[in-house]
Amino acid sequence: MQLTLNGLAVGCIYGLVALGFVLIYKATELVNFAQGDLLMLGAFVAYMAVIWWGLDYWLAFLLSVVTVGAFGALLDAVVLRKVIGQPQFAIVMLTIGLGAMFRTFASVTWGSEIYTLPTPFSGVWQVGGVTLSHQYLSIVAGTLVLCGVLYAFFNHTRIGVAMQATSQNQLAAYYMGIPVKLIFSLIWAISAGVAAAAGILLAPVTLIDINMGLAVALKAFAAAVLGGFGSIPGALLGGIIIGLIELYAGATLPEGFKDTAPYIVLLIMLIVRPQGLFGTLARKKV
Repeated sequence: MQLTLNGLAVGCIYGLVALGFVLIYKATELVNFAQGDLLMLGAFVAYMAVIWWGLDYWLAFLLSVVTVGAFGALLDAVVLRKVIGQPQFAIVMLTIGLGAMFRTFASVTWGSEIYTLPTPFSGVWQVGGVTLSHQYLSIVAGTLVLCGVLYAFFNHTRIGVAMQATSQNQLAAYYMGIPVKLIFSLIWAISAGVAAAAGILLAPVTLIDINMGLAVALKAFAAAVLGGFGSIPGALLGGIIIGLIELYAGATLPEGFKDTAPYIVLLIMLIVRPQGLFGTLARKKV
């Protein structure tokens, strides 16, 4: 039970970051390998708001999500929109380069030290011999709240429906009067904001440093592929599966398997079902 709770919490973080991968890919067919570094920036902005400016945790949480979300929208409008239609390899290298720039910026601004973010979730509950950490419970609860908000937004608002239409067919959405470029920027803003929220939720567990997003992004990408790249429910489920596998492997298998077991499972999935759990196999005739 202890491993399951911790695995669910870590998996929720992977699922949130994987959700950012999927949202951007569905709308623009771009793969953003700087997603983990947006998570890192979100954690640092929250730390700065709480420690430097003395703001309340929840106010700092909101400020960080809005700031990083606005940065994501600006990033799309200024940089990434220019490369739509270019070869995927060039786009991948661009986002990897952007991630390196973000880490350099963080190193110059906040230094290379490791920081702790004070949170209201510092206690534990003892239930039947199982220690329920408030920090891990807050991650699970925060993920459920974010997923509920996103579900309501995408299914019950005009902008959310417009985003779905744009992700399905950009040209048809444009002909129907949907401002596709603005929708792209909003999707990048949502993706960056979700990454920032994941970084703040994860900060008390792994602490904050300039490289905190690298390992998370790699496993979140594996989660997105496992769930079916392009499937929002698949991204969340894939994240939870990767988190559980990681924790179970670390507790039961020899040393070293904790970090490799998720990728072994991913390779098996790619062999057995390349489209992932919720993905569909697309075919093109040439």
